Amino acid sequence: MAVPTFVDRVALHVAAGRGGNGVASVHREKFKPLGGPDGGNGGPGGSVILRVDPDVTTLVDYHHSPKRKAESGGHGAGDHRNGAHGADLVLPVPDGTVVALPNGDVLADLVGPGTEMIIAQGGKGGLGNASLASRTRKAPGFALLGEPGDELEIVLELKVVADIGLVGFPSAGKSSLIAAISRARPKIADYPFTTLVPNLGVVSAGDTTFTVADVPGLIEGAAEGRGLGHDFLRHIERCAALVHVLDTATLEPGRNPVDDLDVIEDELRRYGGLEDRPRLVALNKVDVPDGRDIAGMVVDELRARDLRVFEISAASGEGTRELVYAMAEIVQAARAAKATVETKRIVLRPKSVGADEFTVTRTGAGWRVRGQKPERWVRQTDFSNDEAVGFLADRLNRLGVETRLLQAGAEEGDAVLIGPADDYVVFDFKPGIDAGAENLSRRGEDARLTEDRPAAQRRRQIQEALPERAETETRADVARRIDRPEEYGPQAYEIGSADDPDFMSDDGWDEDFPGE
Repeated sequence: MAVPTFVDRVALHVAAGRGGNGVASVHREKFKPLGGPDGGNGGPGGSVILRVDPDVTTLVDYHHSPKRKAESGGHGAGDHRNGAHGADLVLPVPDGTVVALPNGDVLADLVGPGTEMIIAQGGKGGLGNASLASRTRKAPGFALLGEPGDELEIVLELKVVADIGLVGFPSAGKSSLIAAISRARPKIADYPFTTLVPNLGVVSAGDTTFTVADVPGLIEGAAEGRGLGHDFLRHIERCAALVHVLDTATLEPGRNPVDDLDVIEDELRRYGGLEDRPRLVALNKVDVPDGRDIAGMVVDELRARDLRVFEISAASGEGTRELVYAMAEIVQAARAAKATVETKRIVLRPKSVGADEFTVTRTGAGWRVRGQKPERWVRQTDFSNDEAVGFLADRLNRLGVETRLLQAGAEEGDAVLIGPADDYVVFDFKPGIDAGAENLSRRGEDARLTEDRPAAQRRRQIQEALPERAETETRADVARRIDRPEEYGPQAYEIGSADDPDFMSDDGWDEDFPGE
């Protein structure tokens, strides 16, 4: 199987890098057991960028490697160290590349060297617990996860940026004409469909330099897919003018230059969008005796249609100079009328409503919540950490999700689904739960999610027994009497040991009496 060297349409799967996770860390230093949170943030993931490169003329690289992914961001670390930024992935594309979705929706038309487009945005890095600390939550025991980057399927379609387009039947001499007026050296042979890819040539006429492209394989029915013209008609959409190259010495019976012109014009009309382009007519092969005679018979008829006609020979060069300067006049006029195209950076972002807006709908599976913020917060949450889940509940409550669910008729215990249909998280609806001010639970836990914790029950029992203690009894004695009444005695434990109710944990916090 032949390896293609020219590819003008390709499907590409692009994936941006994921953002790094934030980290939950506590500063530890000798003689400073309570240094405070110092977890760094995760780095953002790299984006996928399409950039027009004048040195690239084909999409063949993406034909061989149709999946591209940018680098993910690094995770945060302790001591306020943020994760590294993921490197962007820059994909060079030819000038004139159209970016579309598989359903045909056009996202961008990349024209002009240096024009670029962020096709997939890298995910944001998660916040570390140092960034999550606040006046009411001084030492968060959790961090946020990094967000995934954009991932999508796109179609790249190349429409060659040329000033003049040559159209005509196979073997009419289009490739020979490009070889005669430029330094391009396309394949030339005496059989149809010799040219299988568009050829580009750079032509100079005085102070004007322009490009000429030919469209291979145009025959009757090309707009419906016959021949090769259907695959390459797109390459003349950007041309300032079209040149009909008509064969005056064809050996096929029943053909003549006027009929060839009508057939090609009908195909261009059916393809659409080319009606406003100026036309020139080149009667080729007048170096052949019969060709010159046939050209002389049809030239008046063609000029009667207000067409500029040139009798040329691509083989000998006769008449090509006049044709080149006529092309240059049209190119100069088109460039003067066209506004200057500035290099621009296009950022593709999904369409969305306001950031604070969300919808609540009832489905067979439960209450579905859709919105930019709720879905993003769910993606950032580490569901293995109860305190992080409680933080998510507070955020959703402040946004008004709970109120909206109650208004819609949701009851306690109903399933609440947050996220898209193919990737959602299910919660049991429990209204009226709010962390309030300071979170007094253990690090990494949330008291709202663990009702009647043993430590809380023990704390209440000790508090209730304090008024009845003897004068000589300390709080530790009361705790010992409640926990181990059968072992109650003055030497039931060693002071400062792990059995001591006043024992302090390694991080300096009393496990049972935080805050004291």
